[in-house]
Amino acid sequence: MRQIKSFFYSVIALLFTFGSVFGQEATMKADSLAPATVDSLAVKDTIDRNSLLWEVSGNGLEKPSFVFGTIHMIDKKDFIFTEAMEAAFLASEFITFEIKLDDMTNMTSQMSMMMKAFMEGGKTLKDLVSDEDYKLIEEHFAKVGLPLALLERMKPMFLSALASGDISPDKMSSGEIVSYEFKLMDKAKAQNKPIGGLETIEFQMGLFDQIPYEAQAQMLVEGIKNDDASRDQFKEMVELYKNQDLEGMQRMVSSDEEGFGKYEDVLVVKRNEAWIPLMQESMSAQPTFFAVGAGHLAGEKGVIRLLEKEGYTLKPIK
Repeated sequence: MRQIKSFFYSVIALLFTFGSVFGQEATMKADSLAPATVDSLAVKDTIDRNSLLWEVSGNGLEKPSFVFGTIHMIDKKDFIFTEAMEAAFLASEFITFEIKLDDMTNMTSQMSMMMKAFMEGGKTLKDLVSDEDYKLIEEHFAKVGLPLALLERMKPMFLSALASGDISPDKMSSGEIVSYEFKLMDKAKAQNKPIGGLETIEFQMGLFDQIPYEAQAQMLVEGIKNDDASRDQFKEMVELYKNQDLEGMQRMVSSDEEGFGKYEDVLVVKRNEAWIPLMQESMSAQPTFFAVGAGHLAGEKGVIRLLEKEGYTLKPIK
């Protein structure tokens, strides 16, 4: 049961953190990015936009709400939650994540998620990759401790969630790797705060149906072949997060033109736009603490600027 629970955690983390499983091309491009400039970021003001926590006020709100950028899985020693973040969380009456996480505790949701994790049409991983690449994947998963024979009908993107030795079910079970979402959910329950979600589990699971299985399989293969580079890239992402460098994280995602970055419109932009009216409704009803992936916040089509365009005042808090 413990292994199953940690598997679910890994899958949920993948739904949130697609940007942490890049191929070598993304790493090389991120490393070669020029330092940010006002022109390159299209920033029209002097606000320091590199903050994980933002206060939302104005536009008729009686009390402010807050937007917080998470990194969905992180080493326990790198987990940060400052006094300002604690104060914002305490001042909020409603906690909202990308999905309503406590739905994951019931068996019906778990079974629904499992069903949607499998490829349609009876496809298997063997149908998507060469014999040579299949052997490579099989050997990699053997090292991780997961028999590929039990997983080969799963969508390759979910296999990518389990492929890393650094972010494994065992490490999540032991507490070496923690999830911001689950940490904040526990905090909300301890403070008797209700929680909600901007999307359904079914919607997030369905996102990956919009990426061809063949493309998913290729990203899985490239990720395994370039395992060291992928780990270095994830470490770089964590450092950007710890430095609260939202713009740097956003550029990293956008630079991956051959991997997830190719699907940024589906995985990020359209979702950001769909969240705004839901956030407005919640903020109008009560002070809300929104905890969503940090990659959703920055940029011209990020949540911060979209809220500003709706007339809200956004203030970075560090």
